[in-house]
Amino acid sequence: MRNTALLVVDAQVCLIEQTYQGHAVLERIQKLITRARDLQIPVIYIQHCENEGEFEIGTPTWQIHSAITPFAHEPVIRKFACDSFLDTTLQNELEFRQINHLVIVGWQTEYCIDTTSRRAISLGYDVTLVSDCHSTFNNSVLKAEQIIAHHNALLSVFGTASNHIAVKSSDRIFE
Repeated sequence: MRNTALLVVDAQVCLIEQTYQGHAVLERIQKLITRARDLQIPVIYIQHCENEGEFEIGTPTWQIHSAITPFAHEPVIRKFACDSFLDTTLQNELEFRQINHLVIVGWQTEYCIDTTSRRAISLGYDVTLVSDCHSTFNNSVLKAEQIIAHHNALLSVFGTASNHIAVKSSDRIFE
């Protein structure tokens, strides 16, 4: 049996308010968090930080959305890069809890979700990317919906001989 944690990446006010289907994605993540808590699956939050702008520590837009406020015992790990493992305590937290499987949700698909998912595989974790629980913005080349679909397809075949990324919809998580 895998030891699983739900990793909620950058579920911060500025991203939820501005990204494709931000509030719908937030509602699905909220349901997953409730289910994980009911099953006593650890929920770990990642919070993106910058020295200025919307992700400046302490600003209203930097806050984790109030709809999914972490419980007091749930770790909130701050990061300053797309990689949730880089210069953070995430790997130590996972090792302490003997976690070897991550269910990943959050923002921004082509940056923090992609990078964290790939890095997790490289570090020996199995990953489930929740296909309808990550989002992004339109860019000059693709619509957000296309970026999300592209990453779901691309990451569904990513892995190593011993670890891989499974892409599943939120209604198939924790069943």
